[in-house]
Amino acid sequence: MKNTFGSSVQITLFGESHGKTIGAVLDGLPAGIPVFPERIAKQLELRRPYGKISTGRVEADRFEIVSGVFEGKTTGTPLCIIIPNENVQSGDYTLLRSVARPGHADYTAYVKYHGFEDYRGGGHFSGRVTAALTAAGAVAIAALQGKGIRIGTHITRCAGICDRGFVDMKEDIGELNGKVFAVLDEKAGAEMQEAIRIAAKEGDSVGGILETAVTGVPAGVGEPWFDTLEGILAHGLFSIPGIKGVQFGAGFDGTDLRGSEFNDPFRMEGGQVRTLSNNNGGINGGITNGMPLLFRCAVKPTPTIFREQKTVDFRKGEDAMLVPKGRHDPAIIHRARVVVDSVTALALCDLLAQRYGTEGLGGTGCFTD
Repeated sequence: MKNTFGSSVQITLFGESHGKTIGAVLDGLPAGIPVFPERIAKQLELRRPYGKISTGRVEADRFEIVSGVFEGKTTGTPLCIIIPNENVQSGDYTLLRSVARPGHADYTAYVKYHGFEDYRGGGHFSGRVTAALTAAGAVAIAALQGKGIRIGTHITRCAGICDRGFVDMKEDIGELNGKVFAVLDEKAGAEMQEAIRIAAKEGDSVGGILETAVTGVPAGVGEPWFDTLEGILAHGLFSIPGIKGVQFGAGFDGTDLRGSEFNDPFRMEGGQVRTLSNNNGGINGGITNGMPLLFRCAVKPTPTIFREQKTVDFRKGEDAMLVPKGRHDPAIIHRARVVVDSVTALALCDLLAQRYGTEGLGGTGCFTD
């Protein structure tokens, strides 16, 4: 019954989809980190539903920082952000109290919490809670930016349609962070959105793959074996609802290569160690090598679809049929990408604090190798 992630810098999530509020507590941040409410608002805006390719549930996300910040900077004590739930329709879920929605956590939550769980809208398992994760992540993103670290995620594939890959990472990341539908090829993005709309009209949903690049992370971050950078990042990324796979660098695609093709040759460049390729995604032995971090996340199709599906009534112990009601996304990938950025930032803040101490996240200047 644990809802906390991190060691030196920790985040705890609380709240339910249809409860009074959702929120997050960030603990372990040093004093003096600037907190920008407008950046938090911007990140929440990027997560918000977008047109006919998203749910009809649109929340204002009027967040409030209730502790841990004074005169625009962290105080070093737990930082708590709360976001009220204002647009709920709990009646849509009355009939689902004992009927499991395929692909959701209704049944597993019932087993875990012995029937005492808040089932409305998925309760604590709902993607709604990622708004709090996004708000907290915005604080972490700003802290990393102050250290010269940049994070950017794009929809590299959706409904079988592919975006172009990263070319100039610095430029591409800057472009992506200003987009509601984060793609690098606008034509591909328009085709993806049309595919999502078609799926919605047919009462169905689509999934895809997100690709994330992180620049400015120094070499030497991460631990061997159980606390590798891949392990900690994957731990956080798999907490995001709908993430079903994570790969670093070439990942599964690299398994068809020979070692001579997969290895990343080392060279000196401007007095620094660099690699000529990046099939390992900027990580060797679980530790950063100074190259950009590169990884992908598989996002499953939204489980709630407006089609009749076979299921069970787990309280009655009998088979049932289900056509869900309510407001749901035909795709979550375009909203999930800002959540991936947030989790990435939180994980990196934790790992950097372990490497340099929590005070290393404060002050000015970039990290050095």
